[in-house]
Amino acid sequence: MNDNDKKLLLKLARDSIETFFSKGQEPDVSGVMHFDKNQGVFVTIHKNKQLRGCIGYPEPVMPLYKAIIEAARSAAFNDHRFPMLEKEELRSIHIEVSVLTIPKVIEVDESGDYRRRIIIGEDGLIIRSKRGSGLLLPQVATEHDFTVDQFLNALCQKAGLPFHAWQDINNCQIYKFQADVFSE
Repeated sequence: MNDNDKKLLLKLARDSIETFFSKGQEPDVSGVMHFDKNQGVFVTIHKNKQLRGCIGYPEPVMPLYKAIIEAARSAAFNDHRFPMLEKEELRSIHIEVSVLTIPKVIEVDESGDYRRRIIIGEDGLIIRSKRGSGLLLPQVATEHDFTVDQFLNALCQKAGLPFHAWQDINNCQIYKFQADVFSE
């Protein structure tokens, strides 16, 4: 994705949040309709360098431009970890968009194999089990200076699972994906 495309998508994310405050108004999508391929995406909002909201779609379930609109609004107004964004906060937020590749299951014979198959700073992870699921974007591992084991433990924690649940390869599946990450 080129720099101009990234600017357009960041503007769309911000416009999606700003127009939410104008009842019934939708963001102008005329310049982004060509982003019509279904892609997974997350929109992350920071305020004062602190997380303020992060919501998205790990799977390619809708056209990218529509997914960004939905994810931006959800990150601002529906992330249960934070109060709804107030209009007065618009000037102090910083928006980041992560466009995802399709998640692929990591095939392993034993849990130790994950250490060789996961690349910190490149791979985001999803864990799925009967007891819960969770996702961490690739940048989380580098922001926290995680090792692969720490990244997997944090992934389990995000899913509401015991720290070492990832080691149970018969009951948990780990997927990896990459992301094109860009921000304002």
